[in-house]
Amino acid sequence: MITRRKKNPKWLIIALTGALLGGGAGVYMAQTFPQAVKDAVPKVPQYRMAAEFRMLDLDRGWIRYADGLEMTADGGITWQRTDAVPSGGSTELDSAAPPLWDPPAKILTVLTYQTKEFPVKQSQFYTEQIGWAIVEQEGELGGKLFYTSDGGKTWETEPTAGIREAIRQEKQLREQWKREAPLYASLEQVKQVARTEWRLLPDTASPGDVILVRHAKPGNVEWQGKTYPLQPFGAGYFTYLPIGAGVKPGEYRIGDQSLKIAAKSFPTQHLQVSEQLESMRQDTKRIQADQVKIDAARSQSEPEFLFNRPFVIPVEGRLTTPFGHTRYVNGKLSGSHLALDLAAKQGTPVQATNDGVVALADNLYLTGNSIYIDHGMGLFSQYAHLSELRVKTGDRVERGDIIGLVGSTGFSTGPHLHFTFWAHNVPVNPNLFFDTVPFHWGAKAQP
Repeated sequence: MITRRKKNPKWLIIALTGALLGGGAGVYMAQTFPQAVKDAVPKVPQYRMAAEFRMLDLDRGWIRYADGLEMTADGGITWQRTDAVPSGGSTELDSAAPPLWDPPAKILTVLTYQTKEFPVKQSQFYTEQIGWAIVEQEGELGGKLFYTSDGGKTWETEPTAGIREAIRQEKQLREQWKREAPLYASLEQVKQVARTEWRLLPDTASPGDVILVRHAKPGNVEWQGKTYPLQPFGAGYFTYLPIGAGVKPGEYRIGDQSLKIAAKSFPTQHLQVSEQLESMRQDTKRIQADQVKIDAARSQSEPEFLFNRPFVIPVEGRLTTPFGHTRYVNGKLSGSHLALDLAAKQGTPVQATNDGVVALADNLYLTGNSIYIDHGMGLFSQYAHLSELRVKTGDRVERGDIIGLVGSTGFSTGPHLHFTFWAHNVPVNPNLFFDTVPFHWGAKAQP
């Protein structure tokens, strides 16, 4: 019995094709045709979908996919797989230090990319301008982290040069705040200052006081006929504004803020001194020569705040003359006593009220052995009538360092320390500084 083999139409076509092209070709086609057909079918790309993400700061973050986690440490320029899988949205990956103020609570439902809108699966903003998002979208875009540096107006799927520059500037700003923020009374005060263009510390003062002005931008402050340049420090620009004894009460505009000057009266003091002491005040030539030295010393100030701790009283003594007394010497008006007189025993140690640089340490005609310490940004402390100097011009001192001893040199009726502060060469009330720093002035009263 003869069994006939059933012919396969596909192989029949191959055989016929081989016959036309030559027997060898037919055999080759029969062997390779199935693979050729397979290779000709276009491959469908396989995309991973982003399930969730979190940026820990401007550099570090992670994206979770169904098959694992990827992390970045350079702001999204490169990503690497990791075995650390977040659970419940919080892991050791989230241990980054928080920003100085709370991130904005922006909630996005859609974002626009290349003129098309995409539903947002998750978004996160680090500042009002810089943020990230992932979208509900099949395909390549569903696995991408989107970036914005203009508050969400435009989005990119890579950290472009413009976005990286915005992040660099924000990181620089954060570093500047790290320097400035510790000087304020609280984190809440830092947040308040960061949200305002101008800040007056405090916004209420009296004649003889001084305030600290902060602005978010460089510039000048015009005050009582003088121009005070704003000096950069931390994230802002600052100047002290001395409230001269002759400033009238009222409301004054500083930038977009209002400064209230309250009325204040000062007591009167009468002193009787010997003819020898009285004659000292008549030697205007020697007095003027010393004033040239003093003016030169106070004309150069370090362009930064040299302290980061509260000021201390330089000597424990009895207050004999408060700041601002109108003084009469031997029945004649001598002027206002714009300093504190603290009586103490001869030789009592005198300490630096805070960190700074000795701008002048010299024996002067009227004030005797005297020291001026520069605390930066135009603020100086003065110590007069010392019996001994323990520092020299140019020395760097810290709060509490012994800089001299109480004495009665110069125009003095007994052992005491004549102490005051000078802001831009204007004497200001020392009581404002003790146990605090200018950044704390008016902190509780600020809204």
